Amino acid sequence: MRGDKDLSEIRTIIARHKLWDLIFMIVGVLALMIAVLTFMALFAHMLIEGMPRLSWDFFTSFPSRRPGSAGILSAWVGTILVMLVTAMAAVPMGIGAGIYLEEYASKNIITEIIEINVTNLAGVPSIIYGLLALSLFVHQFGFGQSILSAGLALALLILPVVIVATREAIRAIPLVIREGAYALGATKWQTVSDHLLPYSAAGILTGVIIGLARAIGETAPIITIGALTFIAFLPPSPIKDEFPFLSFDWLMAPFTVMPIQMFNWVSRPEEEFQANAAAAGLVLVVMTLAMNAIAIYLRYRMRKNLKW
Repeated sequence: MRGDKDLSEIRTIIARHKLWDLIFMIVGVLALMIAVLTFMALFAHMLIEGMPRLSWDFFTSFPSRRPGSAGILSAWVGTILVMLVTAMAAVPMGIGAGIYLEEYASKNIITEIIEINVTNLAGVPSIIYGLLALSLFVHQFGFGQSILSAGLALALLILPVVIVATREAIRAIPLVIREGAYALGATKWQTVSDHLLPYSAAGILTGVIIGLARAIGETAPIITIGALTFIAFLPPSPIKDEFPFLSFDWLMAPFTVMPIQMFNWVSRPEEEFQANAAAAGLVLVVMTLAMNAIAIYLRYRMRKNLKW
């Protein structure tokens, strides 16, 4: 009798757990459907309103007071240049810091404090980075309201993301890889450069592109450092006809970016500018999805080459 009673209690517990699993699954599916349908509705509205404005002239025209002739030339050129500075600043520093914290740093209280702060910095509101960049780069270093200041501000924003992604990618490599390299007489740097970095490149690259995809849509830090909302000219070209064929004058040029251009158009009362903002938003979404698609493709290709 006692055995039948215990078996009945076990079956009751299993049935109750299955019921909770079913309830959680239904709630999860509902949450997923609400999120997906909301995104699809917003994207469809933006697509219907902005698609008629997409044309070659829209990409090759400067902003204008007349909505029918306004374009995003200065916005997308500024976005690309700002993202170039962001990548050049954040990627080397982020990967280097991640490697140091994971492979070289001593395990003491100072390292733990640094690790906790790096993790927490990933959740700091972006406007805080804008205020820091305004004080440090614009006023203290004298870079002004330039592409360089904007790129460095966004680099600060994604730096914790790159560091955390680098550490997680290196940590995922099996310990036997390190032990095998050390057993063959490799130094720590040879182990890192010849084994850890190549094997973790897919994870690091994914973190970098996701960080850049976040930075390309950020508005608060760019507004804080004083990005212009109306620019009818382009920065100086990075390539010259004379030796050394490279120019860095564009780093100190005033700029605008896609989110700022959209913010400017949305704030205007004319309905035609709302269509321009929807078209610019469509371009920005496509750029972000393209970056994520590249990250997924590269991660897939790199992981196919892993042999462990």
